[in-house]
Amino acid sequence: MIKFGFSPLLLLLLALPLVWPDAVRAQNASLKPEKPIRIVAYGDSLTAGYRLPQDQAFPVKLEKALQNRGHNVIVMNSGVSGDTAAAGLERLEWSLPKNLDAVILELGANDALRGLSPAVTKHALEEIIKILRSRNAEILIAGMQSPRGYGPEYAEAFASIFPTLAEKYDLIHYPFFLKGVALRPELNLSDGMHPNEKGVDVLVENILPSVENLIRRVREKKLKEATGPG
Repeated sequence: MIKFGFSPLLLLLLALPLVWPDAVRAQNASLKPEKPIRIVAYGDSLTAGYRLPQDQAFPVKLEKALQNRGHNVIVMNSGVSGDTAAAGLERLEWSLPKNLDAVILELGANDALRGLSPAVTKHALEEIIKILRSRNAEILIAGMQSPRGYGPEYAEAFASIFPTLAEKYDLIHYPFFLKGVALRPELNLSDGMHPNEKGVDVLVENILPSVENLIRRVREKKLKEATGPG
């Protein structure tokens, strides 16, 4: 009588076609497309896109730049021209979408222009941060500088608001929102204070690495939430 021997490896290979398709289907069923990261640009006229076509506003151009770099993001414009930090606090509860992952907090320019007390501005910004944190949002806080006419003491007190809050609440700190654009007539509208379309391009280019760091934080947090502790 002839006996046929089957090695353990051969038996495993013969069994694979029966098992593998089911395993693959189960794995594919568990995979879901990544939801876009939702970022809110929360600020004043610098965010809103004062006197610019809406497709040239900072949030729109930032979203496009991030998507061109491979990020699955939505950047929403929640800028209101003329808003101080206190005004931003007043409208916060009803003007933010429920589902958001991160916020670019850009407020304070109008406080500085009006010479408001740095303590008042700091308090309002801190309350905004607390509310955003209660919504589990990651935050990038954009710094602002005051006009030179108020003197060095005011300028120093005002500028210190932003790094102080960033350190206290572990925020990403972008030192000066108008970096590379302020006091450059060719990058501003005729009022000398609001960026034109070219100026917005410079704002986006300069802040992009910091926003990518913000996105990285969001992804790391989502990964921890998905995998659980440890």
